[in-house]
Formats: sequence, C-alpha cells, structure tokens
Amino acid sequence: MADTTLDVKVQTAETVVITPRAAEEIRKIKSENNIPELHALRLGVKGGGCSGMSYVLAFDEKPRQGDETFVMEGITVYVDPKSLFYLSGTTLDFSDGLNGRGFVFNNPNAARTCGCGSSFGV
Repeated sequence: MADTTLDVKVQTAETVVITPRAAEEIRKIKSENNIPELHALRLGVKGGGCSGMSYVLAFDEKPRQGDETFVMEGITVYVDPKSLFYLSGTTLDFSDGLNGRGFVFNNPNAARTCGCGSSFGV
C-alpha cells in the first residue's frame, strides 16, 4: 500500500507566512462557500497583471505532484515549486481598513508592485 501521509513543513523564512487575521478570513470564506474543511489553500503566481505577475488564491482538495505543503495558523497551504520561488518569505495578511478590504501580500521579493497590490514584478 502506498504511503499517503503528507510531508508537512514547518514555517521558515523560505515559506509563506499567514497572519492570524488572514487565517480567520480564509476559514470564514470556506464556511460561507461550503468548501470542505479538508480543502487546502493554494497560493501561487501567474504571469500577467500591471507589474508582470499576479497572485493566485484558490482552494484545492489535494496537493499536486511537486507541491510543497505547509500548515500555518491551522490552515493547510499548497504551493507549487515555481510559485514558491517568487513567494518565499511572503506574508499573507488581510486588511479591512480605509484603503480597501482584501488579502495583502507583503512580498520581500517584489521589486515593484501595482497600486492595487494584486500584481508584482521582480
């Protein structure tokens, strides 16, 4: 029988950090949209956006081949190797202030970002 255990990594500087506020909002979104508890948050990047690359947030039932799996603030996170290269050291936060409501990526690898904060360039 194949080993089906996940290789869960401990949070380090090479991973993405999720703040308690972002984790709370992720749980709220899952609950409001009837997303099964076992689904993990997928973080990624794709080409496009004002600054060259855009952040991607989604929910996945299981990891894809090659994904890194992390658990932070009780949230399981999947990140593909290409995205992890660009997201290493990033903090995912949630803001509900005067400048708008939404997830905020504090990415130390970003040389430039767009005004809305949803895309970046390296």
